[in-house]
Amino acid sequence: MNFLYVGIDDTDSPDGMCTTFLASTIINELNKNNIEITGFPRLIRLNPFARFKTRGNGGVSFKIAINSDNDIDLAKEIILRNVSELSMFDCDNTNPGVVFYQGDITDEMVDYAFHAIYDIITIEEAEEFASKIGAEIHKFKKGRGIIGSIAAISCPLDDYTYELLAYRHKDKYGTVRQIDYDSVVKMDKETYPETFENIDGKYLAIEPKTPCPVLYGIRSNSPEVLDIARDIVIPNEEIVDYCIFKTNQHTDMHIQNVDNISDMKQYACYKVKGTLIDNPHVIGGGHMFFTLADDSGEIECAAYEPTKNFRKTVAKLRKGDSLELYGGIGEQNTFNIEKFQVLKLNDVIYENPICKCGKRMTSAGKGKGFKCKNCGAKITDDNKVAKKINRELINGKFYETPVSARRHLSKPLIRMDLNKY
Repeated sequence: MNFLYVGIDDTDSPDGMCTTFLASTIINELNKNNIEITGFPRLIRLNPFARFKTRGNGGVSFKIAINSDNDIDLAKEIILRNVSELSMFDCDNTNPGVVFYQGDITDEMVDYAFHAIYDIITIEEAEEFASKIGAEIHKFKKGRGIIGSIAAISCPLDDYTYELLAYRHKDKYGTVRQIDYDSVVKMDKETYPETFENIDGKYLAIEPKTPCPVLYGIRSNSPEVLDIARDIVIPNEEIVDYCIFKTNQHTDMHIQNVDNISDMKQYACYKVKGTLIDNPHVIGGGHMFFTLADDSGEIECAAYEPTKNFRKTVAKLRKGDSLELYGGIGEQNTFNIEKFQVLKLNDVIYENPICKCGKRMTSAGKGKGFKCKNCGAKITDDNKVAKKINRELINGKFYETPVSARRHLSKPLIRMDLNKY
């Protein structure tokens, strides 16, 4: 059977719209015209540090089973018309792109997708690549969306999750969402861990905080449990539509392995090992910083104020602790921490020796040993005494940012096989 792959990206803005809603609208119209997509539509998150992203930097793709040339022509007309009518063109940073592709997903297309997740791709590079693989592109305004559209078509999903997105009436856009808190607690209790990141204390993580068409989004390891979860959640407004997307969210697909700190680049995400060369400290605004180093170099690392109580965990670190950090390098060339594993805690402090009279001795001067102010005794040994201390953190354990501060792509610990680490 012949298939038409469709990629759509960069249609939303901070003031509204959502590319998933646009895709859902398109899919509904395709179905009414007896054109059905194969499998679930896909939501593919790209580099979280891309400089020209709209909101979540996610492109959408789906695959249509084609029976005739008329199907292709009609499908393209429906898709392009909806993108033209629904995209947020008033926003300078919204530059939609649509890509149509017929053929096999090649290795070089997969490489392109990872390039879009790991690095930065220009519009010109995307155009050149589309021409190379024989894809048909449609640019609106600058057409930056073609970058993510190609990646959304090409991205492999060896690890994946699902997200059910429920949509609001248009006249509700921008108004406060009214979702029954207790029903979300009940849903989480009955479906966790198959669903996850639903709630964080009083914070409803399923509820967006932007004026977009999404009423709520429930994340899951399987699509079947999403129908159960949807039936439990009680919104105090009507749901006009919903759609389940297969996605690379919560997979750590953005994380690259790197052996040396010096090999890391700005606007990319890594897991990296190193040792603290200073104690964590707080600056204005409540942001917490420390410096991680290895034999190749060092980098400033941060747990920013939105990570809330995670900063208290970071504050328990100390100079000499060895960690493996997960995160990315942003505008300030600072490593933004998503989670970390303690490799080896520095659980030793060095103190002046205790005198035979029972008092703590003081330094007699550099290289001159110690003296006792109480009895006058002196020792010439200049070495302090090692003392093991109790640490609140645990060797080998992972620590992660709260749900409210977690990136779309960051894999939560509940999805990780921690026995491997």
